[in-house]
Amino acid sequence: MARIPVTRSLSIEDDLIDYTATRSGGAGGQHVNTTDSAVILRFDAAASDLPERVKERLAVLAGSRMTAAGVLVLRSEGSRSQHVNRQEALERLVALIQEATVVQAKRRPTRPTRASQTRRVDAKKGRAGVKAGRKKPSFD
Repeated sequence: MARIPVTRSLSIEDDLIDYTATRSGGAGGQHVNTTDSAVILRFDAAASDLPERVKERLAVLAGSRMTAAGVLVLRSEGSRSQHVNRQEALERLVALIQEATVVQAKRRPTRPTRASQTRRVDAKKGRAGVKAGRKKPSFD
């Protein structure tokens, strides 16, 4: 049971990853109809020993690529080589988990400064004056 390093303190079990080879779509010649070069990677995130906050963030980042059972599905068909596609899918999985480990900084709401509020109101008054100057004069 080998472990794949994700960060310095986090790794995932190799046996939770399942690879399936399938035929690639798109243009090709006679050879493309006979080889299974596309790779579908399935990672059972629900059964993994990742921290709960990482699993939750991973589900958000994965979106529709995460099944209801907690299995992350990635497809790679960029290369004609099944081995290269397998490596690319694994790299994408590790990158996605690394992104899920990053803790988002909580946004602190800010208020505009008094000077910026004054500048905004002065600009509005200036534009209103320009538009008022375009009106036909009224002789009342």
